[in-house]
Amino acid sequence: MSVKLLKIGIVTGEYPPMQGGVGDFSRELALALAALGHDVHVITHVSVGAGLVPALAGTPDTGLSARPAPTIHPITRSWNLQSLISIRRLARALSLDLINIQYQAAAYGMTPPIHFLPTAAGLPSVVTFHDLRVPYLFPKAGRLRREAVTYLARSASGVIVTNPEDRLALERDPRVRALAEIPIGSNIAPKIPNPKSQNPKIPKSQIETYRRKYGLGSGEVVVGYFGFLNASKGGETLFRALAQLPNYQLLLIGGRTGASDPTNTAYAAELDALAIQLGIANRVIRTGYLPPDETTQAFLACDLMAMPYVDGASFRRGTFMACLAHGLPTITTRPAMPLPQLKDGENVRLVPPEDPAALAAAMRELAADPALRAKLSAGALELAEQFTWDKIAAQTAAFFEKVLNHQA
Repeated sequence: MSVKLLKIGIVTGEYPPMQGGVGDFSRELALALAALGHDVHVITHVSVGAGLVPALAGTPDTGLSARPAPTIHPITRSWNLQSLISIRRLARALSLDLINIQYQAAAYGMTPPIHFLPTAAGLPSVVTFHDLRVPYLFPKAGRLRREAVTYLARSASGVIVTNPEDRLALERDPRVRALAEIPIGSNIAPKIPNPKSQNPKIPKSQIETYRRKYGLGSGEVVVGYFGFLNASKGGETLFRALAQLPNYQLLLIGGRTGASDPTNTAYAAELDALAIQLGIANRVIRTGYLPPDETTQAFLACDLMAMPYVDGASFRRGTFMACLAHGLPTITTRPAMPLPQLKDGENVRLVPPEDPAALAAAMRELAADPALRAKLSAGALELAEQFTWDKIAAQTAAFFEKVLNHQA
């Protein structure tokens, strides 16, 4: 853990109450860094201000507990060149030691200016890449899209990636000055104990209450999915697997499309049409956006989770990490790169991507085997201990200090 306390600015295109994984990550990291004693300032979109009480720039985000709080600065209406000037001015006024840019192209509207913030900021900067997806920029931008991401990585004082794939992609570039791989944690911290763990504290009657809230019967097999469904997350595979299991229900936990990526809306409409075509529309239940405590309750209403990512399981997925943190027996797809921590049959059940038959078979297997579900649940909770936010914040702060020492 870093012994030097820093003044940190976290720049993020989304932040609660905006819906999105980058926003959830930014809040959990900000709270965890503040808990370590750092002075944390979140610089974000003005729409966040509507969710603050009082709704003013400079409002502490106290969250749901008495933890030390970051301060929220909702100062920009669009991520344009003027926003870079505003961030620079605020950073100077606050005497920040560095800024940490939470980068995912859709969170900034797929626009170019954010890629120039390290150059414009006038102080050390670290970019956290949630993925290396290229921005839209403008029609026929071609290779400029990739070059924008490359420029962002090269111009920053340091870079954090969340998974081995992105680390391998960037460590080949000698102009990236400092690089660290730091995994993410659950984007929803469990708010109540998990009754499926080794120390159950919630009666079964309470679980039945959670199920009834969504019209789920006590004798039905309930498969859960958490997060937005987009083309990379295997929504079509999930629906086609459900069509092979006539007595199963699917609970889609969370918002439908999120605040940032417009492609989610089109894909959601495609899945609605597919559900009707497959005859499963009446067995697909959506919770809609939920606060953290109700999200945990929705998790606990499920018998198992199915997260069939097209590109394989990855520790960059906060939704997957949330399944582990809640101790749910989880079926997911084999990772694109080996992840030794994921052990099939011990802490997760792995199936091939884009294979509805294999996914359906795994669902049947878990539904019929309580002992296996209990084993996967215990293994998931044990694995999740490697990715707690206090550990992530300590690693992040240590990297910030390393970057600053290199700048001195």
